[in-house]
Amino acid sequence: MAEIIQRDGTWAFDGSTVRITPGLHRSVPLFRQTYGEIAVPIEAVAGAVYEPERKRGRLRLRLREGADPLLQATGGRLPEAADPYRLAVDVDRSGIAEYVAEEIRRALLLEQVSVEPAASYLLPGPPVPVSVRSSDGTVSFDGTRVRIDWSDTSDRVKRATGPRIIGVPDLVRVEWLPNSGYEDGCLRFVTRDAGPSRPPAEKDPFALDLWGSTRRDLLTALVATAVVARLPHPSAGADERVAQNGAREGAQDAAPVPLGAPRDAVDPGQPRVPRQDHHDVLLRRLRELGELHRDGVLTDEEFAVTKAAVLRGF
Repeated sequence: MAEIIQRDGTWAFDGSTVRITPGLHRSVPLFRQTYGEIAVPIEAVAGAVYEPERKRGRLRLRLREGADPLLQATGGRLPEAADPYRLAVDVDRSGIAEYVAEEIRRALLLEQVSVEPAASYLLPGPPVPVSVRSSDGTVSFDGTRVRIDWSDTSDRVKRATGPRIIGVPDLVRVEWLPNSGYEDGCLRFVTRDAGPSRPPAEKDPFALDLWGSTRRDLLTALVATAVVARLPHPSAGADERVAQNGAREGAQDAAPVPLGAPRDAVDPGQPRVPRQDHHDVLLRRLRELGELHRDGVLTDEEFAVTKAAVLRGF
């Protein structure tokens, strides 16, 4: 067993798994504490290195491309302190850090782990259900559907569309950009029927605009990762992606789906809703938007964007 314990966390390697546990010190970012312990199988590792510095060195674990949904979702944009695959090491523990890195590298050689990109996710991502309250609203994911409930400070275009519910089969990808404190971030859910051009995050009813607490908004990466882990793997071809999405839709089709109703708005535990009822709901929502437009609450541009979002939802 090769193990190193530091203020920011503990790394333990038993020859087959690198177990990374966040520290309890108040300096450990909220994201790391919330994400919790990560068990990285040696098959997902591409390399390990210790980088010495004058005051505190860095122990880094490099994963194979496509092995981890967290790295796929965040695209290397996590702040260094929140990155679970980097550990700050005190100078007097540099020898132990070197030993841990060497043991991981030796195991990679013995197991002959491929350096090629992984064909599937080798880590599971965060458990579901998961829910995060951000500056723009609360985003939740139960494993099959994403739900966004807007906050009182959200743009009126978003609040006019009501809560946004998106089924996994309707998703193409998730785009995540952290709030840096200098520039706003966003969490955007791109659906199959999304056009080539999209409104800015603050007006997009399929996106959260991250402009508030950097510490809290970073937690949206939990939801992004959980969703990405359940989307077709990036290595899947176009035909395979269609098949995987079709399989997910088939699972949802097992429950009775009201004709003409948006699939992601159906609760299998509820009775069938007649098509006419959904038509009435759509007309009522459009009338409400028309009244807001006539009263000057919504501009021409905001009305067009909101109307398109409502029609797309139905």
